[in-house]
Amino acid sequence: MISDTFSRLEKLKKERNAVILAHYYQDPDIQDVADFMGDSLALAQYAVKTDADVILFCGVHFMCETAKILNPDKRVILPDMDAGCSLADSAPHQKFKAWVDSHPDYTVITYINCSAGVKAASDIICTSSNAEKIINSLPEDEKIIFAPDKYLGAYLQKKTGRDLLLWDGSCQVHEIFSERELIRLKTRHPEALVLAHPECDENILRHSDHIGSTTSIIKFAHDSNLEKFIIATEPGVIHQMEKENPHKTFIPLPTNDGCACNECPHMRLNTIEKMVVALETMSPEIILSEELRLQALAPLERMLALS
Repeated sequence: MISDTFSRLEKLKKERNAVILAHYYQDPDIQDVADFMGDSLALAQYAVKTDADVILFCGVHFMCETAKILNPDKRVILPDMDAGCSLADSAPHQKFKAWVDSHPDYTVITYINCSAGVKAASDIICTSSNAEKIINSLPEDEKIIFAPDKYLGAYLQKKTGRDLLLWDGSCQVHEIFSERELIRLKTRHPEALVLAHPECDENILRHSDHIGSTTSIIKFAHDSNLEKFIIATEPGVIHQMEKENPHKTFIPLPTNDGCACNECPHMRLNTIEKMVVALETMSPEIILSEELRLQALAPLERMLALS
């Protein structure tokens, strides 16, 4: 039965001339059938290049919107329309726009983990891979709003030395890692390096040996001569790490309740079975008005030009 599902997915993909894009936080089965894996920046860049007619995007809603913004002539579908994002939800676009409008002399740099409406109210989009570079591309005296992740913003403020005005948003996955558990793991595994995503709180980042985007974390582990790592990000990335480095050990960092199972509940709504249904029915499909798409496209294009 399982093999029939995978065969049906492959057949439908060919019939629809579809490409499957997947984020590293997806279930391992989805990662293994994807045509392209990546973090937010890599997926956005790949979406522009593909010649497929249909993009089956296995990620969360804002990622699918980004693919549609960049590809108006392609059909973008996702396995589960309820696959949202706590960070994107922390910045309702009307409330965000009103806040931005109250600071007219600020340049708005917004993390890609946001809705199309928030993108439309921004000047430049960024990802965790390129945020520092984009901030540093602006004059030192430029007033900058950074949204929506306050932890990533605080990290970038420290890295760049810039005085950023931060929106009060966060990711439910990255803000609940346990510092106590991290110290315990470092004591038990003194030879292990700590690799963390910059969406984590400072109490985690200060113990980290490498702070970077999902892709950066994967690359660091691959290139390192060491063999044991404590991972402070969504544990879906460990699947790729183990595939690339079968002789290395990756330890997921537990949350404040002691559970080392800090999976994004939104990402995990997508399944192979839902992917098959999405290609059969060509739904749920991302539909954006052309006005909104063009407004959101401009800051995304500025990001891609700077990346």
